[in-house]
Order: sequence, then C-alpha cells, then structure tokens
Amino acid sequence: MWPQLVICLTAFVFQGDALSVLMKWYEQPLHTLSHVQWEALCDGCGQCCLNQLQDEEDNLYSTDVACQLLDTDTARCTDYAHRSERVPACVTLTPDNLDDVYFMPGSCAYRLRAEGQPLPEWHPLRHEGSKEPMKKAGYHVAGHCVSEAKFKGDLEDRIVTWPLT
Repeated sequence: MWPQLVICLTAFVFQGDALSVLMKWYEQPLHTLSHVQWEALCDGCGQCCLNQLQDEEDNLYSTDVACQLLDTDTARCTDYAHRSERVPACVTLTPDNLDDVYFMPGSCAYRLRAEGQPLPEWHPLRHEGSKEPMKKAGYHVAGHCVSEAKFKGDLEDRIVTWPLT
C-alpha cells in the first residue's frame, strides 16, 4: 500500500506548475523571490564590499581593502540599513539592476542565478545556513581584509584573487 501512495503523490506533484513546489526557493527565477528570500540569497562573503580597481581595458581586480562600513572580522556591514546613504558608491542590488552590476564577484549568488547558474556547493543555503563550507573554500573575506578607514598605501599593492587558499 505505501509504494502506491508514494507513486500517486509523485504523479500529482509532477503535474504542471506543481513541479516548482519541488524546487528549492533559491532555484526559482529571481523576479519571483520575496524580499526576505532575496536578502537570504546573499551568502555574506563580503567580496562585494572590497575595493576594486579597473584598468584601461576594463579588467577588474579585487583588493583586500574593504569598505569603511564592513566589519573585517565578521564580513558584515555595520550599517546595512543606511549603507547607500553613508557610502554613495554602495549599490543596492535588485532584480532590475543585475545586468548593470558587472563588478559583482563571479561567485555571487545574485550574479550566478541571474546567469541561470546554480549556487556554489559551499553556499550557506546548501548547508542549513552554515558559513563554514564557504570559509573553508576560501570565499569569505572575514579575517582576510583591512578596512579602508585604516589602510594607508596603494590599492595596487593589495590585489588578491578569490578564493584565497
């Protein structure tokens, strides 16, 4: 009796749009996500908060010098709610501006999902919210960067390539 019940439920779930019920919410198209889901898609790596350099050929280079608002020990913004007011260059990502934010890291969940790619295996959403796999993979900036408020020198001397290993 149990195998028949499972077969019936499976047949029901796979009919029409019900297939989307089986998909994890983060696999859904970005424009269908709620605000809470959108915010949760961020892995919290902090790479988007690092200063970048752009050369004459439009190549981007990441540094290990972080925005003044980034807590370099936790990779969390210290004033997330007001970040765009305090740091005008800070970009608030939306489904509408993802095409314009070419500077987001290649491992960024927003960028990957906009390109139709899956989340990386180390993403916290794949590990019940744990950031440990991301840290072990070398994508978390906590403890690997310095605040621009404390940095003195040339950014060219601080170019790094992620993941750090």
